[in-house]
Amino acid sequence: MDEILEMTINEMPMAEFDCSCGRRHVFPVHDISIRPGAIEDLPAMAEPFKGSKVLVVFDNNTYEVAGRRAVELLRGAGFDVKELLFDCGDDILIPDEATLGRIVQNQDLDCGLMVAVGSGVINDSVKFVTSRTGLPYIVVGTAPSMDGYVADGAPIFMQGRKYSPQAHLTYGLVGDTDVLATAPQDLVQAGFGDVVGKITAIADWDLAVKANGDYRCDTCVTLVRRALDACFERADGLPRRDPEALGALMEALTMTGVAMALVNISRPASGAEHMLSHYWEMDSIARGENPNHHGIQVGVATPVIARFFELLADELPEGTGALCPPHAEIEALLRRGGAPASPVEIGIGRDLFRSSLLEGHTVRPRYSILRFALERGRLEEVADAITEELYG
Repeated sequence: MDEILEMTINEMPMAEFDCSCGRRHVFPVHDISIRPGAIEDLPAMAEPFKGSKVLVVFDNNTYEVAGRRAVELLRGAGFDVKELLFDCGDDILIPDEATLGRIVQNQDLDCGLMVAVGSGVINDSVKFVTSRTGLPYIVVGTAPSMDGYVADGAPIFMQGRKYSPQAHLTYGLVGDTDVLATAPQDLVQAGFGDVVGKITAIADWDLAVKANGDYRCDTCVTLVRRALDACFERADGLPRRDPEALGALMEALTMTGVAMALVNISRPASGAEHMLSHYWEMDSIARGENPNHHGIQVGVATPVIARFFELLADELPEGTGALCPPHAEIEALLRRGGAPASPVEIGIGRDLFRSSLLEGHTVRPRYSILRFALERGRLEEVADAITEELYG
């Protein structure tokens, strides 16, 4: 029982086990390779699909760091490869109807596999399309920037609104730590912010269990906590791009993806802090601006949500408040990792900030500390107190 707790990340593909939560979990990712030089494993990982065409998707940045090499390796091994480049210039690629539609248009009838070379948007876009067209995909990660590499959710935009439909899991993950080490520092900050967000996500999950009767798997909580501890122990090395720190960050992001895949929900990794990030991102796009990286927004939202737990401590179920550290401790952790720690630092204005606290619970139908505050008639009171504290 709970055998997955004894496995390394590279041993987890295709794991099946009876869990102490009462369910039998399956992790149907076929292959994971996280190591220096892992991109060399791509042809072997794709071998079952060699008789069909492979569509390799990248943008102008990810092509340079890993896309060119991925195509070379596949063609050198005898694969029939088609390339799809999103040339975004200095803009951020948005996973909207235009992006998804272009991927569909480039999927030939004889295509049997897609390879996503990138991180958040490239991965989510290819994941969504292949889940709807019935193809497998492999992701070649290019930055330790988000936790969706081995999760089945695919955050995308439809008519300007962001939502997270269920998609499917990748067939395989290539996490070449040599490639990941070249990622821009803002993407490293985004990954660290996303990991820090698990602190309040786990507290939110406990609240949902006790106040709303939700299901929870403590084995998945243990997986996430272990990964967070290993990452946070090395947080000081992230600003100087220490290889061990970057490796621990990538493993923490991947492990939280494993936890999400095991329970088929994003609760192990996503709570109210993600709702605020999505709210801010939708606002930026509606105004025609490039949003901040999702993980950076999640990071600065985490101590904000911690303030909710502090201000509502007198009404929380027994034990829930103890799961969320003080907001000052979380801010200090973010700064240790070289990431922003306040929404003020990343340009979130006062009015937008207050609106997100009042309306963030509408972003997705999930029980959280925001819903808890609303039900108790204290949402506006708490939102005003936090806004005043941060913005004066």
